[in-house]
Amino acid sequence: MVCAQVRQVTHDVKTFILRARGPRVFRYEPGQFVTLTVGINGQDISRCYTISSPPTRPNFIAITVKRQHGGVMSNWMHDHVRAGTELRVQGPLGTFTLSRYPSAKYLFLSGGSGITPLMSMTRALYDLAADTDVLFVHSARTPSDIIFRAELSGIAGVYPGLRVTHICESDSPGESWPGLRGRLDQYMLQTLAPDLQEREVFTCGPAPYMAAVRDLAGINPLRYHEESFDFDDLPGQRADARDDQLTPGSAPVTTYAVEFTRSARTIRCGADETILDAALDAGMHLPFSCTEGMCGTCKCTLTEGSVDMHHNGGIRPREIAQNKILPCCSMPLTDLVIDA
Repeated sequence: MVCAQVRQVTHDVKTFILRARGPRVFRYEPGQFVTLTVGINGQDISRCYTISSPPTRPNFIAITVKRQHGGVMSNWMHDHVRAGTELRVQGPLGTFTLSRYPSAKYLFLSGGSGITPLMSMTRALYDLAADTDVLFVHSARTPSDIIFRAELSGIAGVYPGLRVTHICESDSPGESWPGLRGRLDQYMLQTLAPDLQEREVFTCGPAPYMAAVRDLAGINPLRYHEESFDFDDLPGQRADARDDQLTPGSAPVTTYAVEFTRSARTIRCGADETILDAALDAGMHLPFSCTEGMCGTCKCTLTEGSVDMHHNGGIRPREIAQNKILPCCSMPLTDLVIDA
């Protein structure tokens, strides 16, 4: 895809508008994500980003990226992507979308850049003039860190179904925050959403934020959905490589030979570890992003052998029937030969 425009959203957040090379419309569900792959310092780097635009505007897709301290991909995007830059894009993927959970009432809870999938959903509901009650509660460090602040205020001003509340931990240098302060807690949630049990809840943000949301009482677990993409700081090689030394009295773990035909490498992989983990431990550089079986970046073809694969939507049934696997969530059951 080709970057058509870059928009500055906050001091450290940019939106990148992407189009196809030729005329094309894009079909996806609000809240889904894509995987971007770019060459950085001679190595292909892949990361997942939620589509922040709505499918009701199908001539382009937009991704909104926060610059992360030390983040390989986010810093490259901010520093190098301009109008005309070409990017490899795979997707869309993901099941974090309200189109699969229709409801008369929603509660959107986001922290930081986790606002992006919920913004896609909000824009879609607004464009469709949906008769839906949406309470959108976003948490940010300071007022200057509120992503899509002006747009959300504008939508809420004309869309009767949307109510927006921001929570800030502290003031900005140039703005004293008059609204809710601190972090989302039980009192805030009960005050803002006394009808919490009636709402379908979608949550996205950093892992600590979502862990705190899970601890809040009153959320119906059957109506709770969450998503997190903290993949920008993934290392090129695992820092937590396993210790192969067996403790006294422990049983040896069965290992299998895994041959990567295109890489001309054969490694050993334990029956209790994923193929991706074993490959990274062996110093191989395979494409990957989420490590959770969601994004499909590591997808490859298994030509011999069998695996135990537990994915989270990053591979389709027809692809599995064609012997495709996701090494990030596959453990060997036999010796393997992989076209990678």
